Amino acid sequence: EMRRAISEAEVGDDVFGEDPTANLLQEKVADLLGKERALFVPSGVMGNQLCIKVHTEPGDEVILEYDSHIFNYEITAPSIISGVQLHPLPGRRGIITADEIKRAVRPLAYYVPRTSLVCIENTHNRAGGTIFPLEEIRRIRNLADEVGFKMHLDGARLWNASVATGIPLREYCRYFDSVSVCFSKGLGAPVGSAIAGGAELIEQAHRFRKILGGGMRQIGILAAAALYAIDHNIARLKEDHAKARYLAEGVSHLKTLKVDMETVQSNIVLIDVGETGHPTDRALSMLQERGVLLTPEKGTNVRAVTHLDVSSAQIEQSVEVFRALFK
Repeated sequence: EMRRAISEAEVGDDVFGEDPTANLLQEKVADLLGKERALFVPSGVMGNQLCIKVHTEPGDEVILEYDSHIFNYEITAPSIISGVQLHPLPGRRGIITADEIKRAVRPLAYYVPRTSLVCIENTHNRAGGTIFPLEEIRRIRNLADEVGFKMHLDGARLWNASVATGIPLREYCRYFDSVSVCFSKGLGAPVGSAIAGGAELIEQAHRFRKILGGGMRQIGILAAAALYAIDHNIARLKEDHAKARYLAEGVSHLKTLKVDMETVQSNIVLIDVGETGHPTDRALSMLQERGVLLTPEKGTNVRAVTHLDVSSAQIEQSVEVFRALFK
């Protein structure tokens, strides 16, 4: 059905703002997130970096969590593209508090960088798909208003956080000056993300998108997939969460494996294979030989992600493979 939507997409030249499917997607995302405007971008990394660029000036400092995607997986792009310094704070399951941020904010002096932006990730990938508490977000927003920094939400999996908690997307987004969301990953589109915020912010981001090579032509074929994903694949994310819980519970009973069940809040499961007697890469190879594909994570953890292309039967098979290999 998604491929049919792609093939039937009405397209135009988005560089001139003439792609009707892209325009519809951007209007829909802005409305969903409660923002004035939205902008399609090829990837989540570009979305995050555009927002950092708009919110900062060279020589500024950006506070974020130590295990965040922006700090670990975006190849120092903030320093290359925006000329800013990152100030990572150690979090607990990906969460940093307003009090911790307050202590990290730089004093107003010409010889230190200006704290201009705080970035939060929800759900938090490297912490195992954990959900950032809304009450703490509110406290950070109050601090932002008091001190004067902006807030950006790396919401690549914000859909998962909303489905897991029942908190509307708009409620999460209202506390942020900018938001990025992904249509790939759990929503199942092949390509694409979006950023959302005020009209002036998106106007500036549109210009920087062109500078970074993100101005494309008939992107309606990509926007159509994203529209289909939004219309059909958000509510079903609860199925992925149930599958992740089943997998986590199934392997947590094995003495050689460790799973922090408190981190299993959405569609990611971190499994510690350190006591299996095998190096992490060997454990991954053993699983792959049996048809179970995972990725390495920090330390001796491996990462499993459930999504719409993994059936319940395959999750059950995966649990059996873990039991056979590591019982």
